Amino acid sequence: MNALLALEDGRTFKCRSFTGPGEARGEVVFNTSMTGYQEVLTDPSYSGQLVTMTYPLVGNYGINREDIESGGIQVAAFLIKEYQPYHSNYRATFSLAEYLKSQDIIGVEGLDTRALTRHIRKAGAMRALLTTHDLDPDSCVAKARALPGMEGQDLASTVTTGAPYRWAGDAPVPLDAAGGVDALDRGVWQARSRRHSVVAMDFGIKYNILRCLDQAGFEVVVVPAATPADTIRAMAPSGIFLSNGPGDPEPVRYAIETIRELIDYRPMFGICLGHQLMGLALGGSTYKLKFGHRGANQPVKHLASGRIEITSQNHGFAVDIDSLKDKDIEITHINLNDNTLEGFRSRRYPLYAVQYHPEASPGPHDARYLFADFNRLMDEATQ
Repeated sequence: MNALLALEDGRTFKCRSFTGPGEARGEVVFNTSMTGYQEVLTDPSYSGQLVTMTYPLVGNYGINREDIESGGIQVAAFLIKEYQPYHSNYRATFSLAEYLKSQDIIGVEGLDTRALTRHIRKAGAMRALLTTHDLDPDSCVAKARALPGMEGQDLASTVTTGAPYRWAGDAPVPLDAAGGVDALDRGVWQARSRRHSVVAMDFGIKYNILRCLDQAGFEVVVVPAATPADTIRAMAPSGIFLSNGPGDPEPVRYAIETIRELIDYRPMFGICLGHQLMGLALGGSTYKLKFGHRGANQPVKHLASGRIEITSQNHGFAVDIDSLKDKDIEITHINLNDNTLEGFRSRRYPLYAVQYHPEASPGPHDARYLFADFNRLMDEATQ
């Protein structure tokens, strides 16, 4: 079935839908990973985006039930060069097309993904319309131009959990019937374990970060993005984790204020959107990158050791590195592709953050020390 991708700057791309009729609107971006399309599809950080894979052949290992990162598909649409309908992985339970169609997400192939990626790198990520319904280029471009941009939108509130839950091994578990977070004082929460307890603020959290926190020895309760500081204090955790998530950090003002109130309360660790929100809470500023960092091959330099970490990233905004100078902040990591800020820590408080995803494994274990650092900070805070 013929389809058309129209960008706000007037560029259009012909393609074919492999999922039947459909339409999607949002920001078009690209991901440079060679594998991991299932994780990409279910990453809440992609909410509202049409995702292009630069690797040409997609679908060959199908979809399994183990590698999802959230409760469902998060992308607005999936754009690829060539779809492989015959999957051949022993873990697969259905095809990529079946998975997309089950959640009414349009997928297209036959797209010149190389040309689209080069165009985005030159012109920047932009608003786009993908449709099988209206193939008139002028009409589709006009519709794309009428869409709202990513700037100024609080997307974290659209993907966060509706209620707190406990992470148990490999799955979310609802809290006791009495509760809500308000019912969880320190004694109740820690009755099941002697491990450090962590409150994870969910701005679009991935399941694998929860697995990593659990494997690192932490007992984790996930709370909605708008959970106030007083509620988190009442839970008396050992530490606070700020998750990844989609979109512009500046409109997420409620979370920035909560983080600011908790800066000197417990050790704090932030990633991705959590990194940006922590930077804003400390008095820094953020800005939109031209085409973002999305892929599993981003080189990051750890300044203290000089080591180069190969990292997985998915974000379109960044903390202005100059805005954190003279604020008692140590810059710990930089991106070697564009020298943007990738990590910082406070010299006054037990908190730190990185822009990349330490739970992913492109390195494959380059970032695991970050969980050990979190554990050490909590050990020191409880001595």
